[in-house]
Amino acid sequence: MNTLTVPVYTLEQDEFSAGKQFRVYNFEGDFPHRSDLLIPHRKDHYLIVFIRKGGSRQWIDMNSYILNDNTVYFSGPSQVIVKEEVKQLWSTGIAFTKEFLSLQENAALLKLPLIVNPFNGFELKLTAADTVFIDDLMQKITIEYKQAGEWQQRMLSAYLTILLTYLSRLYTAQYKGNDLSSEQQLLKRFQEKIDVCYQQYHEVNDYASMLNISSGHLSDVIRNQSGKPAIKHIHDRLIMEARRLLFHTNQPLKDISFHLGFADTSYFNRFFKRETGLTPATYRDQTRAMYP
Repeated sequence: MNTLTVPVYTLEQDEFSAGKQFRVYNFEGDFPHRSDLLIPHRKDHYLIVFIRKGGSRQWIDMNSYILNDNTVYFSGPSQVIVKEEVKQLWSTGIAFTKEFLSLQENAALLKLPLIVNPFNGFELKLTAADTVFIDDLMQKITIEYKQAGEWQQRMLSAYLTILLTYLSRLYTAQYKGNDLSSEQQLLKRFQEKIDVCYQQYHEVNDYASMLNISSGHLSDVIRNQSGKPAIKHIHDRLIMEARRLLFHTNQPLKDISFHLGFADTSYFNRFFKRETGLTPATYRDQTRAMYP
């Protein structure tokens, strides 16, 4: 993300946490904090989130995900994360540091597939049975988290061991054999080029030239690997940055459109409305009304 320095968010304490190594987050129809919205950032810890009811979009390392119901999403300290949309969320998140896993009882957890993440995956689809198991375990962790006492850390460690082991089994089943093929590597390089060049270049032809392949071949590969057209990847990155600027700055539309490489403000307005259903001005007013 080349337009701003990527901040690193630490694991902050709340009224229940005994230290800065473990925390539980519960959202019951909550909205994201204003300070989190549309800001690319890293975390200095691991995060596992069980989405009960989602629908908003989030980016992890330039991969966009619609947060699906009854699905687990996870990330580690190296990933760049962006929360893009203002939508309510019902979920439970478990955050923990490497230090927490390094405790004597937890040392082996550092080698689990979910933690090592060799296939660079961030989403786990759950069966109905998986959903019941994970939901029950998340509730047990939440209850224990709110009960301070001499056994709390041991109980949390035990529950986390079960959670990570169970999810690692799902991870291996879903991602095993997913060594990056040449086409997957091309998708990754394409996304990396977009992140650097989206302000200057808006056409698939431009990126095909950078990658020394034909635009037709690039389009075919990107659609096959991602399920959406190559041009959509470019537009999604432009829209995310436009939303960030509209929400977090007071720059006039003319300046934002120029910043994003649009020579004509009216074209930028049409582009933004086509992609989001709202004009830039309406988007700015509506999102700021939610965060006065």
